[in-house]
Amino acid sequence: MLEKLKGLSKPTKSNKHLVNNPFEAGAKFIAETNTIDNTLYSKYDVKRGLRNSNGTGVVVGLTNIGEVKGYDTDEQGNKIPCEGKLYYRGYSIEDIVNHAVAENRFGFEEATFLLLMGTLPTTRELEVFNQEIGKHRSLPHGFARDMILTAPSNNIMNKLARSVLALYCYDNNPDDISISNVLRQSISLIGYFPALISYAYQAKSTFYDNKSLHLHNPIPELSTSENILRMIRPTGEYTDLEAKLLDVCMILHAEHGGGNNSSFTTHLISSTGTDTYSAIAAAVGSLKGPKHGGANIAVIKMMDDIKAHVPDLGNHAKLDDYLVKILRKEAHDRTGLVYGVGHAIYTMSDPRAKILKGMAKKLANSNNKIEDFLLCDYIEKRVPELFAEVHGKEVLMPANVDLYSGFVYSALDIPMDIATPLFATARLSGWCAHRLEELVGGAKLMRPAYVNVQDHHEYIPIDERPNIFIK
Repeated sequence: MLEKLKGLSKPTKSNKHLVNNPFEAGAKFIAETNTIDNTLYSKYDVKRGLRNSNGTGVVVGLTNIGEVKGYDTDEQGNKIPCEGKLYYRGYSIEDIVNHAVAENRFGFEEATFLLLMGTLPTTRELEVFNQEIGKHRSLPHGFARDMILTAPSNNIMNKLARSVLALYCYDNNPDDISISNVLRQSISLIGYFPALISYAYQAKSTFYDNKSLHLHNPIPELSTSENILRMIRPTGEYTDLEAKLLDVCMILHAEHGGGNNSSFTTHLISSTGTDTYSAIAAAVGSLKGPKHGGANIAVIKMMDDIKAHVPDLGNHAKLDDYLVKILRKEAHDRTGLVYGVGHAIYTMSDPRAKILKGMAKKLANSNNKIEDFLLCDYIEKRVPELFAEVHGKEVLMPANVDLYSGFVYSALDIPMDIATPLFATARLSGWCAHRLEELVGGAKLMRPAYVNVQDHHEYIPIDERPNIFIK
């Protein structure tokens, strides 16, 4: 063994990290020790971000729940742009939304039934389903006071995750992962979420923003969107158009295939056999990330920034100048990103954005927000052209759902704090469907592999080690 150790390298360490703040020194050291040579990813054929070299996702599973079609592929596997399509259980999202709108009814609960059960409900089945959800509109006795109001959070997504985990303690059978029990838990969570996010928002507004506390009880007979608007607004008032438009947003955000980060997280966590509350709390944490569910907030902030720097939105020359500055990382958050434009999968169009744009225009006309709507429309059409001018290459950059959902939330006077929690409330339907699918057909613990590229070292006795972090 000693002979083998002679051939091992000794880690080289210096005192260059020594500072008075050990955490600052530790951060610098961690940055160095965790940096991996980019060439090694190609050497070991590692799919960074679980994506192939052409940008397509690495196939890690099969699903019956959602289909996201953003491109075709030729015989060589190259991407061929096409109009985007989205299907829930084989039904196009356009049909699901258009029928609900044409029949002047709320459609989110129907879409939720479809995702969970795998089939469209009859009138009687949907009625019973809504009644079951309605039974869980009100939180367990004392929950709002003990779990939300007494420990408010400045971030509603963190409070939401904590609340989901806490609901485990209010379940008489929390660890049973039989399909019937998980379906029961799923329906109860779908019922609870509007109250969870609304009360968390009210608590945050009171304790962090010094606003009055307004708590409205949910009404079991109302739809998800109606209850949300009723509980987040001080007066509890809303119009039918507002509630129906929010309902469309909820339908469009309910599912987006098993490969999106939070749905994949649900599959990953569920594969361990853990309880429903742990799996859904993990999905909430995933969605909180700005690279995933926080994009709609980024759109709202960007729009506010543009209006602050270009007061006359009709002056397209000045508007172009500012958009170019954003693309050149000279303005806004200096990332070079125009939020709401472009998508990882969709190439020519995002079907959700196309649907929401039509609904958003109706809202803009009724709420005197037409100038803001026209700004979204201009960004959708002009940014790809400006991008080509700035970067010297043409890239397909369709408007994505966040461009118009951000506008809708702003036009509905929905606070920015609640934009991502609303996304979570909608996507919960898809998460629960994916959890059920994993429990039925997954069968195996997900255990991907990482290639270790760290050299082996000879152990150094503690008395011979140099100080790295503390003087």
